[in-house]
Amino acid sequence: MQDVIKEILIPFFGTALGAACVFFLKSALNRRLERALSGFAAGVMVAASVWSLLIPSMDSAEAMGKSPALPAVIGLWIGFLFLLFLDKVVRQLTDCAARDPDGERGGRHRRRMLVLAVTLHNLPEGMAVGAVLAGLLAGEGGITAASALTLSIGIAIQNFPEGAIISLPLSGGGMRKGKAFLCGTASGIVEPIGAVLTILAAGLILPILPYFLSFAAGAMLYVVVSELIPAMAEERKPALGILFFAFGFSFMMLLDVLLG
Repeated sequence: MQDVIKEILIPFFGTALGAACVFFLKSALNRRLERALSGFAAGVMVAASVWSLLIPSMDSAEAMGKSPALPAVIGLWIGFLFLLFLDKVVRQLTDCAARDPDGERGGRHRRRMLVLAVTLHNLPEGMAVGAVLAGLLAGEGGITAASALTLSIGIAIQNFPEGAIISLPLSGGGMRKGKAFLCGTASGIVEPIGAVLTILAAGLILPILPYFLSFAAGAMLYVVVSELIPAMAEERKPALGILFFAFGFSFMMLLDVLLG
């Protein structure tokens, strides 16, 4: 049980560490550092989606006597479409904030929308950890303790720049550093909550576990494609981000193999 609690909390600690950058940096991450972190996080998330979610999804479906590919494809698409819908809702709210005639009030509103956007994106990641741990506790053969730990570490690495992206602009906008840190950290609290709720609902989830795992993979890959890849290749010389993508992917692949 201690291992389960640890793996639930690891992603949250990643967010908290990123938010703590507000105490060491002035107002924003260096652009080169941000590209490197985005590339590394993208590589980590892609590898985690494949080895910790999609492959266990297919293994779990096969163990249930189902076609391995069909649940993986269906869940993946549902995950993509769910995050696409979520993004559309958040962007509409953000656009409303941007049109606020009161500049100061509009700025506060935009910052709140940033916190909301990151928080909502964190929910499927917490559910992914919960689904893997639910399968592990139920003895699903396609899920190992190594894959659960690898997924938690991968999400924690991806959460580090997210925590900084929230806390630094809040501090730069005049908020006290301690409060900015708490806001950045709070954006990750939905992950352990989502994980715990998913584990508690294991009886409902296990029959559709292959779909749930691939849904989480689709949601995570959507974040990679829509946010991390554009951030790592934003400027004319994307080599730094691409190299760190390869490094992040290799790191997670090796971690999964070594822990497995």
